[in-house]
Amino acid sequence: MIGAVDIGGTKVALGLATESGRLVCGRELPAPPLCCAGVRGLCEVRDALAGMAREAGCALRGVGIGCTGPVDPASGRIGHVATIRGWNGLNLVEAFSSLGVPVAVENDADAGALGEAAWGAGRGADRLAYVTVGTGIGGGMVLGGQLYRGAGGAHPEVGHHILEWGGEPCYCGARGCWEAMASGPAMAAEFARETGRDGRTARDICDLARGGDQAALRAVGREARYLGLGLVNLITLFVPGVIALGGGLMKSWDLFEQRAAEIVRQYCTQVPAAVTRIVPAGLGADLPLLGAARVWIQRYCGGRILLCDPNNGKCSKPRPSGAARPVRRSR
Repeated sequence: MIGAVDIGGTKVALGLATESGRLVCGRELPAPPLCCAGVRGLCEVRDALAGMAREAGCALRGVGIGCTGPVDPASGRIGHVATIRGWNGLNLVEAFSSLGVPVAVENDADAGALGEAAWGAGRGADRLAYVTVGTGIGGGMVLGGQLYRGAGGAHPEVGHHILEWGGEPCYCGARGCWEAMASGPAMAAEFARETGRDGRTARDICDLARGGDQAALRAVGREARYLGLGLVNLITLFVPGVIALGGGLMKSWDLFEQRAAEIVRQYCTQVPAAVTRIVPAGLGADLPLLGAARVWIQRYCGGRILLCDPNNGKCSKPRPSGAARPVRRSR
């Protein structure tokens, strides 16, 4: 089995997966600061994964990890992540090395993109963009069967492109970026400002909208507008064949779909936007762990995402991506 670990802002998920993309078992642990921070916390996650393998009666071939925020895929070191400050600067590869198997690490959105391209909504597509909308907004891209990286192997942060000059402030230092305008907390904050009803989450607001609450319906309309504008930018820049939407807020995609699609049709005037399918992520709740497992396959098994030509139905296998290149940091 492949050990899979997903490190998020509010929880850590771990599980066992097959190389064909079947999740055999999984469980969740609280993330820091709810559990132990620092090396001790990572060791607890490692030991829990090893225990899971023993209980399943299987050996680990390797461990794939998807981690929120900036991570160095070459070294496995976590960068500065506001939501998991207790683990900033720690090395995930070193923490799991005592298991005696190869370890591969990617940003969690990149992991999700790999999972969706191989086994989910982007299966067979040549160009996939994966966007996760929840506590924050992140994304990853698979082009020609390979994970897209920026210069020096960097992970592009799609959630921090600017939508509205002078908009809501973001921890990234900008105002009006996609995450500040369209994440779940952004939706909840705007709803609270308008109604004075504090403590409602984006999920609560979606439930209220389904019940006909007018303020909630306005909040849904605003969210759909900003979500659509961000999608317009992605399509205009890259024209992917598929955009797969994941994350907690996209469980309510049906509430946003019509308005977001109208925004795309209205503003994507310079590219053939109709070729891009915008769909919910296909792997559902299993996506974080299957994405993490796919990280390991892509790195150590010459991971090949099958591509199909829609014109003739023939399939080809792109060259394996190999190990990630090191990220060069300025001093």
